[in-house]
Amino acid sequence: MKITKLIFATCLVSGLQPLLSPSAAFAGLVNASLEQGKTALDGNVTFSDLAAGDNAGITYRRVPSPRNAIFDALKQQPIYTFQDILTTPWKARGAPGVAILDFDGDHDLDIYVTNGPGANNSLYSNQLQETGQVKFLDLASSAGVAAFNQDSSGVAYGDIDNDSDLDLLVLGTGQPNQLFENQGDGTFIDITETSSIGGGSKYSTSASMGDVNGDGLLDIVIANSYTNWDDQIPIAREPFARNEHNQLFLNTGNNVFVDVSNSSGITNLAGFPEEAAGSASITWAIAMVDYDLDGDLDIVHADDQAAFPNAEQGGVDRGLIHILNNDGTGHFTDVTVEANTNQTGAWMGLSFGDLNSDGNMDIFASNLGDYALNRPVPAGLVASRWFLGEADGSFTDPGVGELVTTPFGWGTSTTDYDNDGDTDIIFHGALDFGRFVDASNPGVILENDGAGNFTYDANALATSTNHIRRNVHGVAVGDLNHDGFSDIVSVSNFDFPEPIPLQPYSVTYGSPFDETALFVPTFVPTENPGELVWSGLELPDGTLSVEINSGDNGNGWVEVQGIGTVGLTPDGHVNRDGIGAVFFFTPDNGQTVMQPILGGSSYASQDSLAANFGLGSSLQGTLEVLWPGGVRNRLYNVRNFERLFFPEIPCSFDGYWSNRLEYETCVDTALTDLFNTGVLPRQQVSRFFESAIRAFNESQTVPEPSTILGLGIFLGLGYLSRKHDR
Repeated sequence: MKITKLIFATCLVSGLQPLLSPSAAFAGLVNASLEQGKTALDGNVTFSDLAAGDNAGITYRRVPSPRNAIFDALKQQPIYTFQDILTTPWKARGAPGVAILDFDGDHDLDIYVTNGPGANNSLYSNQLQETGQVKFLDLASSAGVAAFNQDSSGVAYGDIDNDSDLDLLVLGTGQPNQLFENQGDGTFIDITETSSIGGGSKYSTSASMGDVNGDGLLDIVIANSYTNWDDQIPIAREPFARNEHNQLFLNTGNNVFVDVSNSSGITNLAGFPEEAAGSASITWAIAMVDYDLDGDLDIVHADDQAAFPNAEQGGVDRGLIHILNNDGTGHFTDVTVEANTNQTGAWMGLSFGDLNSDGNMDIFASNLGDYALNRPVPAGLVASRWFLGEADGSFTDPGVGELVTTPFGWGTSTTDYDNDGDTDIIFHGALDFGRFVDASNPGVILENDGAGNFTYDANALATSTNHIRRNVHGVAVGDLNHDGFSDIVSVSNFDFPEPIPLQPYSVTYGSPFDETALFVPTFVPTENPGELVWSGLELPDGTLSVEINSGDNGNGWVEVQGIGTVGLTPDGHVNRDGIGAVFFFTPDNGQTVMQPILGGSSYASQDSLAANFGLGSSLQGTLEVLWPGGVRNRLYNVRNFERLFFPEIPCSFDGYWSNRLEYETCVDTALTDLFNTGVLPRQQVSRFFESAIRAFNESQTVPEPSTILGLGIFLGLGYLSRKHDR
């Protein structure tokens, strides 16, 4: 094996060729692959809901929040008026979120879902490794994460102490958030008080973890809404009055956090008029993501315009998609206006990926949808939509194309659900408006044609759970059965039984969603104008849906999970789970796609930390990663059906190196450390080393002949004595 390596390395030295600049090299792969065209099979997968039967072990029911008693009292009034809408509680049945994670380190994916006070949150342990079947045991109570007394909303997770297990953050509604430290044995302890992460008693909705200052520790950003959900006055009458600023907590080590919300700049929001300067917005979704691919984590949050007119209508723009740009040290500037995401909406959920395969990060944001307005408006006015990233960090809104408009949306994920080599969009959602309940979203899967044009795949969920009858909030994706295809988990705060009739909205748009644009009246008109009475609608508790992808269209796949090497190598500085990294994959004869690894996004939810890439009909491809901090690594010849761990090698192939010897020494040292600590086996060490050298060669110009000779001597005398090759 030593001689083979030496021959390989010598050939690399003698075969150096002038190539593209570092920034253009990978773009060349993108452009070349686009010219090949798509040969994969689009769509042709379906989903089935394991939780719909009795055999999967899913017994979750979302109990109402205490404020539901206010709504029950309103229903018993002889007359319900439009004035009563203001005093109708917001999300009376709760605001549940869901996370897909491997909490016990057994290499299958588990599910955590939040609940209301007086009911345990659920931690469903996947029994795939133990039994070979996707069945679940609810271990929340024995694991110590039941949060029985909390009105829980969103959830996020990550390894906050870099001890190689996942810790859990559970948000509260009008109660402190709770942080649970994983003990590494399948149990957790509540460290909320000692960590200083509780955040007061705000009405938190979503959270995201990521390292904002480059110290290798996961920090936490929390999205807040408005104080006291017992009424909807801040949504319909008094803007800004009770809105709560979002919060950023900096991890100082030893599981202790400090609130840097004001000093970090995240509370200085742009886009407001002078009289509203310094105000907070109502934020439903938030994510830490490197949107401009510069190696640091920025913050994106989705805010709600609510029932107030925007500037074009004579009011104030308040419901924007805010882009907070990180200067690399954890200080943020709101560049929303410059980024061109200052478009008003009732933005609810966020997901990210390269939708049109141009090498830039794009944003998908779920929205109110035109149907819920129930009056004629320009088609697409408040549609969920995608914003296409440009090289300068700005975004363009291409509209929703042949979809014309979209239904209501909360939770969302961007994933290649059919493994055809492009990034598709999933979003679910519904909302109780008080007077009526929107039921316009059948569970939307938007299939990408590879160029950022989307069509609605109505067949994918046609034989699964009827999401029209679920008031879905949280959505997350991950491969629960290890077949290489993404599965979907969603949670509702209440459902509609089949006997309850659904009514069509009075407006249509010529959209594929017209047929499912439905609602349920909670109150119905009387003979007296403006007076309504309760319709008698009673709603059962919410449910968890676990939809398994059939994965039977023949398309290939690759799964990769990042490993940060802070504490494992002297120069490693990425958190242990690689949260914040951006993976790029280029199948042979395919186009480059990207997937950021997020510590929370969607609405109140978090996807699996593994990146799944579809290969279509290709047999292998090239994998590249941009780590937090800006280091780039690359791995060649990643094969179809391969599941691998990709460690941070703190030596960027496109960095500024005085010579190749310096770069190779860096790689060699890092890989030796990873071998000695048991992170990589010898075979993988060799593979990553060879790819690192090739990536360096392909990003550099031809060295001088003397350099080649020197390298050859070095390789001949030194390479064979490496520790990991003994």
